[in-house]
Formats: sequence, structure tokens, C-alpha cells
Amino acid sequence: MTDVAGRRAPGSLESRTMTALWAAGTPLSPSQVQDALNADLAYNTVQTILIRLIDKGLVQRRTAGRSHVYWPVQDAASAAAQRMRAVLDGLDDRQAVLRRFTDDLADSDIATLRALLDRPS
Repeated sequence: MTDVAGRRAPGSLESRTMTALWAAGTPLSPSQVQDALNADLAYNTVQTILIRLIDKGLVQRRTAGRSHVYWPVQDAASAAAQRMRAVLDGLDDRQAVLRRFTDDLADSDIATLRALLDRPS
């Protein structure tokens, strides 16, 4: 995703990197992440993104041969739920936000939410 000047949106490479790591289901080396991103990115750029994700607590790494391999700390669903809770926690009118969120949901998503809310605690 780029703007009119051809710049990437802030955080887009980090987001795409996380998506690649989740899709892999196994730890990846920087070169494997680079291949998975299918973008014209330098190896050092991919390493920088991965280090930033470590600093944010989203990714872990371990040594593998002469390099490292990286994997996400949480699965994609848990990370999305955490982001949703963080957004709600920062707002005064949670009910309005939830109402507007559900206004645009597909019927199947509403049915899923109802089933989850109706389940025994």
C-alpha cells in the first residue's frame, strides 16, 4: 500500500511481515520472510523490520546456524483481539463503537457473535 508520492503506509511492512510469519506456521529466516513478502526489499530492510517487531514484543527469535529465525508471539486471532480491546479501552463511549462495528457485520458474523455471547461462562 503506497500513497501518491509512492511511500508505503506507516506500519504496512510490519503488518505484511506479521502476516507472512503467521501464514508460515513455522519460524522463518530473514531471507524466507523476504521471499514471502514478494516485494523488492533489501535483506537489511527485512532484518530491520524483524528487529522492530522484536522490540515491540510481537516476534521472538533464536539462533539457527549463522542466522536467526523469527516467529510471532501470538497467533493472528489473538493479536487482532488484543488490538480491538486496546481500541475499546481508549474510548469513552464503548457502546457507540460496538454498535457501529456491528452495523456493518455480515449476518454470518452476527450469528457467530451471538453464539459466542450466549455460550455458558
